[in-house]
Amino acid sequence: MIKKLLIAALAIIVLLVGVIVVTAFMLPTDFKVERETTINKPKADIYNYTKMLKNQNEWGPWFKKEPTMKQEFRGTDGEVGFVSYWNGTNKEVGEGEQEIKKLTPNERIDTELRFKRPFESKSDAYLTLESVSENQTKVKWGFTGSMPRPANLFMLVMDMDKEVGKDFGDGLNTLKQIMENK
Repeated sequence: MIKKLLIAALAIIVLLVGVIVVTAFMLPTDFKVERETTINKPKADIYNYTKMLKNQNEWGPWFKKEPTMKQEFRGTDGEVGFVSYWNGTNKEVGEGEQEIKKLTPNERIDTELRFKRPFESKSDAYLTLESVSENQTKVKWGFTGSMPRPANLFMLVMDMDKEVGKDFGDGLNTLKQIMENK
């Protein structure tokens, strides 16, 4: 009797592991979050402001969540290789750093985000600028990343777009207000 119960329990465990493995391979591993807005300023003005990572304290949503977070900077702001490091106690802020990887003048800013807390991960962030007219610019801000299997199972309960999409939208709204009042 005990032998049959052990075999049944083992079969259930093997079945559950199988379901988890199959589910992990059915779910995507990549994610993308992007928001956009239109700002009534020429794209050169927006580019020159946003390429300076220190300016994110003014328009990015995370500094508002914890203005006393520790920050350190390495390199020359607004140039490839510049690194902005942060360390906060708020779990929405966490700890990590952002490095400028590529600058396409008046068109695009590419950075790499390296998170250390609340969990370790790496993502690519970008900000693109597209002229709508001489004094109007469409700004897209987003990031892409991936979660290895089986960690991608967290995507069943954590929607990256919902988790950080609002922050990106709020940041763009603040950027719009700042730029249009300059």
